[in-house]
Amino acid sequence: MKRRDFNKLLGAAAIAPVVTPIEALHGAVPSVTAASTGPRRAWSFVADVSECCSCEIPCSCNFGRPEQDRPCHGTRLIQLREGQIDGASLAGITFAITFYMGQWVRLYMDESMTAAQFSAFERLLPVAFAGYDRGAVVKERVPMTIERTATTLRYSWPESTVEMRLMPGLDGGPIRIANLPNPAYQDYVQYESVVHTHNGPDATWSYDGTNGFQSVMRASG
Repeated sequence: MKRRDFNKLLGAAAIAPVVTPIEALHGAVPSVTAASTGPRRAWSFVADVSECCSCEIPCSCNFGRPEQDRPCHGTRLIQLREGQIDGASLAGITFAITFYMGQWVRLYMDESMTAAQFSAFERLLPVAFAGYDRGAVVKERVPMTIERTATTLRYSWPESTVEMRLMPGLDGGPIRIANLPNPAYQDYVQYESVVHTHNGPDATWSYDGTNGFQSVMRASG
């Protein structure tokens, strides 16, 4: 899989294949669009996205211009603020992926979720995050730790740890980037990694000073 195609999987293709702006920006992705063969499910959500990767600041992948000559290792946290699927609440669902772009994705679910949240997520995953569902080499429930302050975010589970800090702008406030070409990267705020490690069966890495961000994802189907 080429790097540009994998970025589509992590961003647009994995989120909401039925949302018109995604298809308009990146082209339809048949394998994702056709992922659900059962009854049509009604769903929508708003989620907070946090990620660090091995790319320099700013990560060109998020601008639709992925580099072809370097590996990209990333760890993304997705926290659903609100939403529903077939009337079941999606609020409070937390999951994450660690990835080697173009090679593999590992999907982790917060083990503290309730039975109702797990049930709702199992229904949401193949229709709203079909790329993750189909492409993950492993899906497992893990203990997650998430710690947030006004300027930092740290999240971890047994195989992966991320700590990022806000990059200050000219006035000391956050650096905000608007209108990025991906529905997952709205309300984008620039961070940098302090710690970004992974120690798993597929790879081991450790980075600092690389790209980080927080954004908002809004999707429906």
